[in-house]
Amino acid sequence: MQFEPINLQDFVMLALGVAGGTLWTHRKLRRQREAAALDQATLLTQARRESETILREAWLAANEEALKLRQQTEHSFTIRNEVIVEVEQKLGQREAQLVSKTESLTRDISALHEKEIILHGRTEEIRLQQEQVKLLTAHHRSLLETCGKLSEKEAAIKDAAEINRRIIDDAKNHAEQESRRILSVAIQRYAGAHTFESTTATVSLTGEDMKGRIIGREGRNIRAFESATGITVLIDDTPNAVVLSGFDPVRREIARESMHRLILDGRIHPGRIEEVVAQVTQEIQASILRAGEDAVFALNLPPLHPEIVQVLGGLKFRHSFTQNILAHSVEVGHLTGLLAAELGVDIAAAKR
Repeated sequence: MQFEPINLQDFVMLALGVAGGTLWTHRKLRRQREAAALDQATLLTQARRESETILREAWLAANEEALKLRQQTEHSFTIRNEVIVEVEQKLGQREAQLVSKTESLTRDISALHEKEIILHGRTEEIRLQQEQVKLLTAHHRSLLETCGKLSEKEAAIKDAAEINRRIIDDAKNHAEQESRRILSVAIQRYAGAHTFESTTATVSLTGEDMKGRIIGREGRNIRAFESATGITVLIDDTPNAVVLSGFDPVRREIARESMHRLILDGRIHPGRIEEVVAQVTQEIQASILRAGEDAVFALNLPPLHPEIVQVLGGLKFRHSFTQNILAHSVEVGHLTGLLAAELGVDIAAAKR
């Protein structure tokens, strides 16, 4: 391979081109360095300005926070000062009150001391007067015993005996007159009907053949009746009648009513006897309760316990000296109520 020879002109042009390119590159680099330096200075200036701005804002915020804290502190101190002033005022008022009370107590103590001195003087006067009274009393007793020829104890006993006898005589006379007046008034105010009833339980028969039916075959009917009622049936020669014997008046009344119903019904056998006796027993118990309630109502008493009312109603079938006990009890209740009214005591309690 062969190279052609380089022309001088071409070489010069090439050298100039290389020198121009180098110069252009150098200038370009210098401009870049200058631009970079300018940018760096600008950045530094901006950073300096921004830092100054941040510092200024931080300083302003710190001043504002310090101002707020100062205001809060001053407000807190103001409130505390007000509280302290108020407490000091209250303490001053209490101190003034204590001083006033102390002065008042001092005056009271002085007054009490003066009264104590006065009372001590009066006590001494009273003691002297008591001694004088004792001396005068002893002198008078001596004179009385000499004149009356009785000692003081004997005279006191005699006076007491006379007063006691006079009081007893007056009380007897007054009590006798008052009791007569009260009884007469009570008897005049109450006019109750007297009831006279017979205690004999006799049942009439429709015919003599009824006795045989009551006895029954081999006496089973009469045994069943006596077992159910607890009452003894007496069948004697009395025409057209049977007698019921028993100590319990309620059972005797149940037996009488049961016998009466069996005779009217005509069906007399053990089963029917037990049925009728049970039915009559319920009716009699209800009748007893009603009688007790009627007695309580007649005396205008408050409600009593049911068991008491039941026992009270049972007196309807009891008699004493031909008088019904329940009617007698109601009569006595009325009389005691009238007596209580005359004496001015509890009427309801007296009736009960």
